[in-house]
Parts: sequence; structure tokens; C-alpha cells
Amino acid sequence: MQTQFSKEQYQRPEIQQADEILRKCVHCGFCTATCPTFVITGDERDSPRGRIWMMRDMLESDAPASQETSFHLDRCLTCLSCMTTCPSGVDYMHLVEIGRDYIHKTTKRPIIDRIFRHMLVLVLPRAGWFSLAMKTAKLATPFKAFLPVSIKALINSVPKKIKKLDPVGSQDIIYKAEGQTKKQVILLAGCAQRAIEPEINAATIRILNRIGVDVIVRKQAACCGSLAHHIDRPTEAQNSIKNVVQAWSQEIIENKIDAIIVNTSGCGTMLKDYAHLLKQDPELSDVAARISQLACDVTEFLANNPSLSFSRNVDLMVGYHSACSLQHGQQITQAPLMLLAKAGVQVALPKDPHLCCGSAGVYSILQPELSGQLKERKITTLNKLDVDLFVAGNIGCINQLSESKAPICHIVQLLDYLSGGPIPQSIEMLPAIQAAQ
Repeated sequence: MQTQFSKEQYQRPEIQQADEILRKCVHCGFCTATCPTFVITGDERDSPRGRIWMMRDMLESDAPASQETSFHLDRCLTCLSCMTTCPSGVDYMHLVEIGRDYIHKTTKRPIIDRIFRHMLVLVLPRAGWFSLAMKTAKLATPFKAFLPVSIKALINSVPKKIKKLDPVGSQDIIYKAEGQTKKQVILLAGCAQRAIEPEINAATIRILNRIGVDVIVRKQAACCGSLAHHIDRPTEAQNSIKNVVQAWSQEIIENKIDAIIVNTSGCGTMLKDYAHLLKQDPELSDVAARISQLACDVTEFLANNPSLSFSRNVDLMVGYHSACSLQHGQQITQAPLMLLAKAGVQVALPKDPHLCCGSAGVYSILQPELSGQLKERKITTLNKLDVDLFVAGNIGCINQLSESKAPICHIVQLLDYLSGGPIPQSIEMLPAIQAAQ
């Protein structure tokens, strides 16, 4: 793609980066076939190729972003399926970040939109506040027909059963390995996941302790910053990122850590980008780069650990949903399947596994119509599988797909059970599980 940036524009680092990315695009259109929003709308402006054209024109103009460009960039899930498909290696992830940052700097959203986004960034990254907000939303359910679309979408996203807040992440603690310590890792406790499904962190810690791994959790390292990063709240995003880096800096500087474990794949994609996001920070750039090197999904870590064994033999057919942030954002596709095979269960994959389920952080709240169509499409493909349960590696997907015909849980919960842990509540009534007891 040709670009026409002026010499003055090219002095800005973000324009230099955008120019380098834009020039790799050859307009081939391969990305359109795998873009979830284009598959739904058929609108070129809702495809990566169309958005790239709009971002180029916007950045070259040096004028405030148009309403049209802002509208269609907002509709992007940032699922990164286009990057998996692209034969030219276009770095769409960082280009869309530049585009959204430009929109944030040159335009102002309507006041109601700004207030709502501020509310999301204020509440969701704080597990305790989010848990309270979900309980409040439950009380508002009978009145949701009279509420704005965004509030209605927020209420619809609340799980049917609100569980007790996950204590993991409420204090600085080291969960010691069973027997001899072979490795030491940091676990990102997370934020929204602690309120929605408290058993995921517990299962992660149990399975890691079982194979001789000490697990460090730091209270200050709560939200990874991805939520704010993707909805035009750069200051809050930077604050969250810096909190995480500072919380882990001592262990990392002292070289005490073998890995940083993440069990929410959206957060894992974010951590692996810290080196880029903090590259200009003179104090934190080195530690941030090391975090990006050490960060790994829990399945990525377990698949490379020969100590992991499975003590329970249960006849299960498992449907695997691959989260976009795992398969596209981190390019991890085989590790979960290898672990399930090693655990002795059969695995089935749905049609079009590369297409997003529509969760995408808070996309389901900010873009409920498109998210709802993607959710319906994904659940339809999942329900065609003859399986006992579904597993996924991201809490957003798990919550989004909770209405599928078979129960769903995090893959680490199933692996923990099959290696000696307790039965996950969501699947405890399955006949195969009951028969194995």
C-alpha cells in the first residue's frame, strides 16, 4: 500500500510505525474471509482491509477522525484472525492501536459513551467492585427492558449464578509446591475472572503445585490493562500495566522466575506485548521486556512439563473452543489439544474455529448487536458437536458460550480434575463423571 505522509508527520514515531505496517498490505483481501465482522455484515469497512484504508486516509489527513472511521474501528473485535491469515505479515494489532489512539486524541465521544466507558474501566478491573456490580445488576434484571441498550447488554452478561469472590489475588502469597520445588512461577490472578469463576485460579495453582511448581501471587498485579487499552482509556491502561510491572519487578530483576503463568488468554496476549507498550519507559522497559519473554499461557507451560500425569481415566468427549486471543493473539493452537489427548479424552472441534464468539473483552457490552450475532453463530456450530462438555481457555468465551447445550469450563479445571483435583462444579453432574466416582 502506498502512503503519502509528509516529512513533518514522519517525525512522529507512531507515524513511522504506521507507515511501515501500511506498506506491507498488498490489498489481497485474504483477511476479509476470516474477519468475523465482515462475515456478518458484508461491509468492506467492517473488514481489516477496509479499516486499513480508512486508517491510512485518517492518519495522512492529520485532521480529526471522521465519525465513519471511528464507528467502524469500534466495531473491530481485535480478534487478530486477520493476522493469522495475512500472507504479508501486516501487523494489524499495532496499527489499529495507533488508529484508535489517534481517534482518542483528535475527537471526543458523546458524553453518555464516555461516562459508560469510564464506569467499565472503574469497575471491571476491580474484582470486588465487579462482584458487587453483578449482584446489583441481578436486582435490575426485571427492569432491563426499560434500560439503555448498553446497560441491558451489561445485565445480560452477568452469569446466572454469582459465586463467592476468588481469594487468590487478595494478598501477596506463595503457594508452595507439593514435595520438592522444581520451578517457581508468577501467576496473574486477574480481575473480572476472580468475580465470575473463582475456581480457575484455584485449579491452576493446584495443578502447578502438584508438578513441583511454587506459585507467587502479588496483590498489586491485578488487571493487566487490556480492558482499558482496547476502549480508548490510555491513562488507565498505562497505570494498570505499570502496577503489574512494578509488582513483579523484584523477582524478575533477581532472576527468580521460570515463567509468568496466565490462565486468561486475553491477558496473556496483553502481557506478551508489554515490551512494545513500555519500550519508551526508561525505568520499566527492561522489566516489561522480560515479562513479555516469561509470559505464557497455562496450557503452553503444562504442555512442556513432563512431570504432568493424569490419574483419572474418564470416558469423555470434549468440544474444544479456541479463544481468539490464544490461537491468533498468541499463536497457540496445539498445546491445549496435546494436553487433552495426554489426559485420555476425545476431542471434537467446531466448524470455523477461527471465528470469534463475540465476547472480546467488553465488546459484548459495547457492541451488543454484532456480538449477539457472533454468539448465536458460534453456539450453533458448537451445538452440532456430540460432546459431553466444552472447554476453553478464556473466561470471556466461557461466559459468552454458557448457553450452549453442554456445560462449559476452563480447560485447566478439567486437566486439574483428571490429574487428581476436585470435580469442577459446572460438570459434576455429567454421567461420565458420576460413573468415574
